[in-house]
Amino acid sequence: MENNKNMIITVPFSELKIWDVKSFYHQSDIFNKKYPVVLFGEFLTKPIISKVQIEDTKEYKILGARAYGKGAFVNRTVKGDTLKMRTYQQAKPNHLFWCKVDTKNGAFGIITEELADGVASSNMTFAKIETEKANPEFLQLLFKSKRINEYMDGYVSGTTNRKYIKPDQLRDEINIVLPSIEEQNRIVNNYKTKIDLAEKQINEANNLEIEIEKYLFDLIGVKKFEKKEIKKGLQLVNYSEISDWSMNNLEFSLWKSNKYPVTSIDLSKNLAIEIYRGKSPKYDINGKSYILNQKCNRWNFIDLQFKKTVSDNWFKSIDKDFLTREGDILINSTGEGTIGRASYINSNNEGLLYDSHLLMLRLNPKEVNPKYFTFLFNSSYGQSQVENIKSAQTTKQTELGVTNLKKIIFPIPPVEKQIEIVDFIENLDSKIRKLKVDSINNNDNALIEFENEIFNS
Repeated sequence: MENNKNMIITVPFSELKIWDVKSFYHQSDIFNKKYPVVLFGEFLTKPIISKVQIEDTKEYKILGARAYGKGAFVNRTVKGDTLKMRTYQQAKPNHLFWCKVDTKNGAFGIITEELADGVASSNMTFAKIETEKANPEFLQLLFKSKRINEYMDGYVSGTTNRKYIKPDQLRDEINIVLPSIEEQNRIVNNYKTKIDLAEKQINEANNLEIEIEKYLFDLIGVKKFEKKEIKKGLQLVNYSEISDWSMNNLEFSLWKSNKYPVTSIDLSKNLAIEIYRGKSPKYDINGKSYILNQKCNRWNFIDLQFKKTVSDNWFKSIDKDFLTREGDILINSTGEGTIGRASYINSNNEGLLYDSHLLMLRLNPKEVNPKYFTFLFNSSYGQSQVENIKSAQTTKQTELGVTNLKKIIFPIPPVEKQIEIVDFIENLDSKIRKLKVDSINNNDNALIEFENEIFNS
């Protein structure tokens, strides 16, 4: 066994800012050595902040600072007579801004020109940025980094719920990497180039989604749905179009097609083979079988990262006909923000079990192409009907349910035309998915490349 003789390591007292050995070494050697490491006080100075005396009749923008580098923002806009504190601080552009009584997780922000008309309570504090030395955008990028947040959190003091960094401590005790202003500008521009590309890609994807919906609606002869109030007074509805005597049937005409007949599973029983509501699960953390929930069911794709394990014996007791097959459609039946999402089941997602918050629709492919139905259901045409069902319910837990799903109306072109529609949409849909993945990657890589620039590898 090798004898380690390095039992004692000396550190100059002038360099010791923190009495924790692990934190000292973690914080003293994390930055890229090609850039200088300086005290925050090298580019931050004490600010001259004006005081604002609150007037009851005026409105004020109260500023806050979000964690994880999300920056300064208008927390709320209120009238003066609602504020107990009667003296606030006037914000100034190009100032670093944070909460001096609760500073953790990168809750620092830069005051921009757009926020300079805001005010801050006495719990918040400012430091003036010497912009000839530090690019404010570069500083904000620093606080987006998880590694910087961990580094800064090594300096916070206070109780568990209230951890803070005082202004003098930030300026006089804490070091930070600071390339030259030219290097900062280059790093910021590289970051923004990636972010701009990501935004361009997501905008292109959104435009393609609009193109898909326009193509779909033009081809099947329906208009983009705009919610309208039901007219008062007498209205006429064809008897053949009434599946129940609800007032909601007065809106049937809103979803009519000028090219093809519209119907529903309720009106045309031959359209569906089966409709199942999912099972109430018997969870088992040790089980190897799993069940899907509404989080797994996204907009036309299944995300298995949210699946839950269930009892293997219970899973085996489920009728195999109940499990998903290629061509089935899973639809979220409940959940604010999740109700109405539908996914076509492909060959990779056969044999899945789903909980009682999901519905499984098995259509008759001789009458309705399930991909066509999924695209239409996920469009504003289908979702407007889901919203119509939601608005008609008074309970907090909105339920689509089998009965309401059967009432969803849709145009039925010939199957050959449905296949033509699917082929066109799938071609654009694959481009949309790639653009969205590329956008996410560029967003992620922008920060990764920034961190690679300023940290030791």
